[in-house]
Amino acid sequence: MFNKYKIVSLVLAIALLAALVQLVALRGTGDEPVAENRKVDIVLENILSRKSVRSYTDEPVRRSQLDTLLRAAMAAPTGRDMRPWKFVVIDDKAAMAALADSLPYAKMLREAQAAVAICGDFSVTDDKGNPSKNWTFDCSAATENLLLAAEALGLGAVWTGVYPYEERVAAVKSALGLPEEIIPLALIPIGHPKGDPQPKDKFNEDNIHYNGW
Repeated sequence: MFNKYKIVSLVLAIALLAALVQLVALRGTGDEPVAENRKVDIVLENILSRKSVRSYTDEPVRRSQLDTLLRAAMAAPTGRDMRPWKFVVIDDKAAMAALADSLPYAKMLREAQAAVAICGDFSVTDDKGNPSKNWTFDCSAATENLLLAAEALGLGAVWTGVYPYEERVAAVKSALGLPEEIIPLALIPIGHPKGDPQPKDKFNEDNIHYNGW
């Protein structure tokens, strides 16, 4: 009987010691856990590493990767939670080549393995039947989320503007057969980066003002 209690006590002591070791491992300098610091580092590194990639290899982009990008896009903030967005995924090379011919700043679509048109949906209305006044903000937030997710996946992408340029809007609507109520805001070519593109350091203290101008 003594040996049984002794074994139980020894097991409890080992479990307590293991818990203490784990707690110490999760502590960083000061009061913040190492795990929390690591999460912050990962997020900031992803944001600061994002770059506009305009040249791509022949490696295909998987549908599962595109699904991840779209899930990230639709996690963006949206005014009154209206979600006035639609996403048109393009992975047909002929369709992307046609778009490259009709859009002045999207020639990289010829090299891209896929693209996403991020669009505002004017059929989405509030309880008074009004379409969202925030659709450009909401779709822009979704676009940035998609770009950050592409960076995290090791993909390259670039924001090419469509709205409010009437000729670009008309070209995309025609190429993709978009209905009247769907307005393309941006077209994002996507692929695996060719070469070693680097992010730009855009931080400028002169652009910061505290408590007014």
